[in-house]
Amino acid sequence: MRAVKTGFQWAWRLLVCVILLASSIPKPFAQAAEVPTDKTLPVRGFCIPAPSPNRLDEFIKFIEEELAPRSVNTLILRVDYGFQFQSRPEMADSGGLSKDQARKISEICKKHQIRIVPLLNLLGHQSWQSNCGKLLRIHPEFDETPAVKFPEKYVWPNPDRLYCKSYCPRHPQVHDVVFALVDEVCDAFDADAFHAGMDEAFYIGEDQCPRCKGRNKAELFADEVRTIRDHLQPSKRQLWLWGDRLIDGNATGLGEWEASRNDTAPAVDLIPKDVVICDWHYARADQTAVYFAMKGLDVVSCSWKNPDAAAGQVRDMVRFREASTPQMKKHFLGVAETIWNGSGSFLDEFYGRKPPRDQKNPGHTESKCFARMFEEIKNLK
Repeated sequence: MRAVKTGFQWAWRLLVCVILLASSIPKPFAQAAEVPTDKTLPVRGFCIPAPSPNRLDEFIKFIEEELAPRSVNTLILRVDYGFQFQSRPEMADSGGLSKDQARKISEICKKHQIRIVPLLNLLGHQSWQSNCGKLLRIHPEFDETPAVKFPEKYVWPNPDRLYCKSYCPRHPQVHDVVFALVDEVCDAFDADAFHAGMDEAFYIGEDQCPRCKGRNKAELFADEVRTIRDHLQPSKRQLWLWGDRLIDGNATGLGEWEASRNDTAPAVDLIPKDVVICDWHYARADQTAVYFAMKGLDVVSCSWKNPDAAAGQVRDMVRFREASTPQMKKHFLGVAETIWNGSGSFLDEFYGRKPPRDQKNPGHTESKCFARMFEEIKNLK
């Protein structure tokens, strides 16, 4: 009997030692038991430019070692026109990703249950300052404002109010070109959703355009959203877009960048209700997500470089979901961190190889905002 009792005591001591040893082992960033469920925050997103081919392996490693452990489940990948297109060879970028390279990103994301939402800028952002984008370089006939010429030295504001060029949404051939690119990129990433951009579209319904002159700008914007959405429907792909053109910049005081002062805001009542709105506010956690949800639209709150704003958006989104009726709750999808430098620049900053490009506010950087957002998500109860 004593031998049995002694054996039990040794077994108990051994079990205690094992438990103490296990508790002393450092834990990874986030374990499955600590990750908020999809019911708490359904979308935990990260938006970044697609990597250059020579940094593809590093990007895939980042997905596996940094995004997946942080419970990221949505990757908005800004491909734009940096892709080796085959459907429209004139639009191919030899320095962009290939179909096989896109598949590698798709495979690692599927492994970690991360949904890819590729992004190509449609409508607006067809140029940058004095540099014309590829679509309007190859197809200048699509330009909404052909009379507006690029200055040698760009300044804002300027007499033409040139920020970025737009294509004319009513040109009879424009969708033949851009939809071929959209389909090819979505197929390459095996994506069931597509992000059309459409932010900061200052040029729309301009008087110098023979097709758009005198037309209601909100209707033009809504028609383009609907045209893109309808094109995606046969492939059962969901449309995502930025939300700034759907917010009244005067009524809200949000101005002409993260909201609209060019008469597109009424389009919020005209677009299909199955579109996902990426509601970006970078200086503060402005609560316009409630506005979109009340309009019957699914919404994701997006941050950039302000860690406090990012953390506030996480808390707000959880609070909105907890305090809403079932009819409203379903529209509050989650949050996303956005990166607006190149993916290589972000990785250099994140891993400490180079300082942030913007040194004005050391506390407000893309990597710090990314870390803070997902630390806040990790700490959700």
